[in-house]
Amino acid sequence: MKIKFLALLTLTWASVTGAQTPQEQGLAIAMEADARDIGFIDSSANMKMTLRNRAGKESIRNVRVKTLEVSGDGDKSLSIFDEPADVKGTASLTWSHSDKPDEQWLYLPALKRVKRISSKNKSGPFMGSEFAFEDIGSQEVDKYTYQYLRDEQLDGVDTFVLDRFPVDKNSGYTRQTVWMEKDRYIALKVDYYDRKNSLLKTLTASDFQLYVDKYWRASTLEMINHQSGKSTRLDFEGYQFKTGLKDSDFQKNALKRLR
Repeated sequence: MKIKFLALLTLTWASVTGAQTPQEQGLAIAMEADARDIGFIDSSANMKMTLRNRAGKESIRNVRVKTLEVSGDGDKSLSIFDEPADVKGTASLTWSHSDKPDEQWLYLPALKRVKRISSKNKSGPFMGSEFAFEDIGSQEVDKYTYQYLRDEQLDGVDTFVLDRFPVDKNSGYTRQTVWMEKDRYIALKVDYYDRKNSLLKTLTASDFQLYVDKYWRASTLEMINHQSGKSTRLDFEGYQFKTGLKDSDFQKNALKRLR
C-alpha cells in the first residue's frame, strides 16, 4: 500500500486498543478506500470534457486517458486531446507521488515543445477546465492528513464524512470535505475550500460501474465552481484494464510522438 509505516503502525495500535481519534478514524477510512483500488495494473478510457461558462455556453473536448499503477508510489497518468482542432495533439503527463510534489508536463503541438508545470502553479486550471492540475493526479493517502467528522446520508446513501488537509504547501486548498460511501468506499462528493477557507468548488461522482469484478469507476464527474459560476463535466466510456501499458508509455520524451 502507498502509506507510511508510521501511519500503519498508528492505525494498528488504535484498532487494537479501540481508541481511535477523529484523525485516526479519518486516516483509516482513506486507507481502506486506497486498499480497495490496488492491483488494477493499468487502465484506459475515452473521456468527453464539457466546459460550461457562467452563461451556460458549452464547448466539448474529446480526450483519451491512460493510467499506469506504480507500486510504492503514485500512479502515472496521460491525457491526449483529439478534438477539437485547436487542442488536437495536446497531451498532459502526470507522475503522482505520495511523499513529494507531483511532476507534470504539458505538450503544446503549436509550439512543438514540452512545458513543465511548476509545483507552485498546480492550483491553476487544467486546459481551461474547473479541474486544477493538482486534481488530476492520483489522490495518494500520504498527500493529506485526515479528520473524521460524522456519518451522514447523501441522497439516501450512507456515507462517512471526513476532512482531508493537503500536506503540500503549494496546494490551492486549505481542506477538502469528502463524502465516502460506506459500502464500497468510493468518494461520491468532495467540497474544495480555497486558501481563504471559502467554499470554491464541488465535485460529484455518479453512475459508477464495476470493472474486472473489483474496481469501481465513475462514468461522470462534474466539478462546479461556486465562485466563478463555471463548471466542467467529464464523461467516461470504454474503460479497459490490464492492457499492457508500460512505463515507457509515460515518459515526457514520448509526448511529442503521441498520435
